Amino acid sequence: MIRQFGTIAWRHSEDGRPLVLLVTSRDTGRWVVPRGNAIPGLPPHLSAAQEAYEEAGVRGPVTSEAVGQYGYRKTRRSGSGERARVTLYPLRVEEELEDWPEARQRTRRWFAPAEAAEAVLEPELKVLLAGFAGSKRE
Repeated sequence: MIRQFGTIAWRHSEDGRPLVLLVTSRDTGRWVVPRGNAIPGLPPHLSAAQEAYEEAGVRGPVTSEAVGQYGYRKTRRSGSGERARVTLYPLRVEEELEDWPEARQRTRRWFAPAEAAEAVLEPELKVLLAGFAGSKRE
C-alpha cells in the first residue's frame, strides 16, 4: 500500500464560510485534493504543504494534526493499480500564486465543502470534505 499525505486547503469566503480548494488530476482531470508521497526529511504535514504548493500553488500554515484519512486506487502509468492511503492535514491558504510548478498541468477551484464532496469520487474523502468547517486553531 502506498502512503501519501495531502491537504484540505481552505480559506473563508467573503461571508465568512469555509471554502476548500480542489485541483484536477493530471491524468484524468477529475477533482482531487493536493496530495503526494512523503518527502524525505519532512514530517507528514510539511510534505502535505509542499504538495499543496506544487499542485495547487497555495501556501499557508498547516496543522500537524491530521483531520482524517481516505483510500483510493492509484493507477500506474503501466496500467496496473495499487491501493493508496492518504492522511489529510488542514492548510489555511494565505497566499495563492499565479504561477506554480504544476500550473500548466492542473486547474484549481474553490468549493463550498458540500460541493467539494460532490465533486470528488472517493467515498471517505466525500465524508471528510462534507464535514469540514475550517480549522479550530486559527
